Amino acid sequence: MIRDDLSDKLIPLTRGPTYEYAAEVFCKILDEKRLLGGTGCIKGDFWCVCFSEAPISKLSQILAEPMAHGMRYKPFGVMVDKEWLFKLGGRPVIYQPDSEFALLHDKQKFRHVRYEPTNYIDYTWEREWRIHDDELSLDPEATTVVVPSRDWERRILQPHEDKVWRRAAVGMGGAGIPKSVIKPLWHFITLGDLGVSIPEE
Repeated sequence: MIRDDLSDKLIPLTRGPTYEYAAEVFCKILDEKRLLGGTGCIKGDFWCVCFSEAPISKLSQILAEPMAHGMRYKPFGVMVDKEWLFKLGGRPVIYQPDSEFALLHDKQKFRHVRYEPTNYIDYTWEREWRIHDDELSLDPEATTVVVPSRDWERRILQPHEDKVWRRAAVGMGGAGIPKSVIKPLWHFITLGDLGVSIPEE
């Protein structure tokens, strides 16, 4: 059965005060082919890499939500198969009161997210998944790059391809090779082409 509220993909979006800042962070992710974990807002200071299970068609709702310090998610991210992350140990978080944190097995405590709707503490809209690790390597063949528009695709892809070309040239002893023979490393998808509403800056 096909449902528009479920997805077999997971997406971590980049956060930042501006599109330019988020894009700079995002380009570093692509250059290094990895996602770095963090401990922010994770009880127990577990290092995790975080994703959203929300279907790509619903991302406009996530992009519109204000986050900590007034920042919002920005429309730059990568998309991976849920099954792939699950095999690596990724799991959906467990939304529950902090009082139930101690009831979790130590190996499952990284999944805890505070949930107290009577106190307006509700992050269930993020539909979060986590993998307990300090970083996660990305395979370009199994990863789709998500950007807001074709213009941003060009702005991100061109410098990245230039770097790949320069590395290839160095590897060949500085021999000149045409950029046209450099195969794009990443597959891009643009939210604008999918009709996803992108909040203004």
